[in-house]
Amino acid sequence: MSSLTIFLSRLIGLFAVLVSLSLLVAKKASVEAVAALIHDRPLMLTLGMIVLIGGLAIVLSHNIWSGGALPVVVTLFGWIILIRGVLILLLSPDALVSLFEMFSFDEFFYIYVAIPLFLGLYLTYAGFKSSSPSPAAGMGSGRSPRS
Repeated sequence: MSSLTIFLSRLIGLFAVLVSLSLLVAKKASVEAVAALIHDRPLMLTLGMIVLIGGLAIVLSHNIWSGGALPVVVTLFGWIILIRGVLILLLSPDALVSLFEMFSFDEFFYIYVAIPLFLGLYLTYAGFKSSSPSPAAGMGSGRSPRS
């Protein structure tokens, strides 16, 4: 398992768990904040750029579709983040609001929060359970090439 996969699984996993838990703690305030955010175009534009750069960073550095579930899940998260950023930037404000209303965030709040929570728990567990390759691994016997 690559050290990048392990790092990204820990990073994304902890982020997803902490954000999901913070949303669960204050459901009403969370729903109100997301509804207000979706109607604020300048803020959505800024958010879209931040999400896009995060998604691009993951996809460009970790586009791995084999090697077990963990690398694939990390890659899927990267692509989902990237696509979300592109949609936020390209869709009109009215289309974003319609999409938000279509998914009934308030009605299905617990489902929408449970999905990243459980995926985050998996990524966090798998990331910390995996041992990252040591920097000295693969360096041979420790002798210099000339000895």
